[in-house]
Amino acid sequence: MEETYLLNVEGVKKKILHGGQGELPKLQDGSKITFHFQTLKDNFERTVIDDSREAGMPMEIIVGKMFKLEIWETLLSSMRPGEVAEFWCDAIHTGMYALVSRGMRRIAEGRDPLEGQKHRCGMGNMFDYHSTGYDDLDELQQTPQPLIFIMELFRVEEPSAYKRDTWAMSKEEKLAAVPVLHREGNRLVLRKEFGQAAAKYQEAVICLRNLQAKEKPWEDGWLKLESLVTPLVLNYCQCQLELGEYYEVLEHTTELLQKHNDNAKAYFKRAKAHAAVWNEREAREDFLRVAHLDPSMAAAVKKELKQLGERMRKKHVEDRKRYQGLFQPPRGP
Repeated sequence: MEETYLLNVEGVKKKILHGGQGELPKLQDGSKITFHFQTLKDNFERTVIDDSREAGMPMEIIVGKMFKLEIWETLLSSMRPGEVAEFWCDAIHTGMYALVSRGMRRIAEGRDPLEGQKHRCGMGNMFDYHSTGYDDLDELQQTPQPLIFIMELFRVEEPSAYKRDTWAMSKEEKLAAVPVLHREGNRLVLRKEFGQAAAKYQEAVICLRNLQAKEKPWEDGWLKLESLVTPLVLNYCQCQLELGEYYEVLEHTTELLQKHNDNAKAYFKRAKAHAAVWNEREAREDFLRVAHLDPSMAAAVKKELKQLGERMRKKHVEDRKRYQGLFQPPRGP
C-alpha cells in the first residue's frame, strides 16, 4: 500500500507493506512477541544496519520487561499477525538503538550481552562507553538520528502459552532456574554430550550475570551470586576441554582468575589448555601453582607434568626431523 498511516504517536509514521490477518492482538505484561526486523538509515541508500534474518532467527521481546527500545512495543502493538510494515521513527525514539543493537549482536555472537557493563542504568552505561565495539553503532551513539524499521509480525503468545526463556524471568524465577540448568548440564556430561552440557552451564552463567549487573560489585549480594557462577564456569571450561576448544578455556579461566586468583581448579584447567596448545612454560607455571594452592592435587599435577614432558620431548624430536637439513647447503654433483 502506498498510503502512509500516522500512528497516534509523535515522530512516528507507518506504511503497511503486506496486510496481516485477524484482529489486533491484545498485549499484556508477559506476552511474547515474535517478529523479524530490519533497521535502516534514513538516507538515500537506505543503508541496512541490522537484519534479524541474517542472524538466522526471529527476534523475541516480552511485553512489560522494560525492553530498552520502548517504541518497538508501540510499533508492534499496531500490527496483525502476518503483517509486514515499515515505520519511520524520529531521533526522539531511536537514541537507545546503539545500545540495544550492541546487546542483540552480542547474543547472536554467543556472548553475554551484559559483559563488562557497569552497575548503572542503560543510559548511564551508554555514556560510559567510548565505543560499542561496532563502528556503525558508534556513529549512531554519537549522533542519534531517525531510523526506519521494517517489521514482520509472526505471533503474539500469552504468558501462559509458552516456556519462558531465562532472560525474561523475574529474579526469583532466575534463581530457581539456575540449579535446574546445573543439574541438566551434569546429566548431559554423564552422557558425554559436552556441547549440550556447555550450553546449559552457559545459560545459567548468563542468567546469574544478569542478576549481578543489578548488584554492587563485591558487596554481599554480588558475592553470593559470584559463588554460584564460579563452579558453573569451571564446568563449562571442562566441557570445552573435552571438545578441544582450548583457547575458549584460556579466555574464561583467565577471566575467572583475575577475580579469584586462589582457585586451584581454574589454574588446573588453564594449565591443561596451555599444555594442549604447546605453551609449555605457562602450563608448568600453572600446574605448580595448583600444587602450591591445593596439596591434595599434587599427585594429579605430577602426572600431568610427566605427560607434558613426554609430549614436549616427542614434539622436539619431530621438529628436529622435520627441519633436519633444511638450512644445510646442497651437495655437489
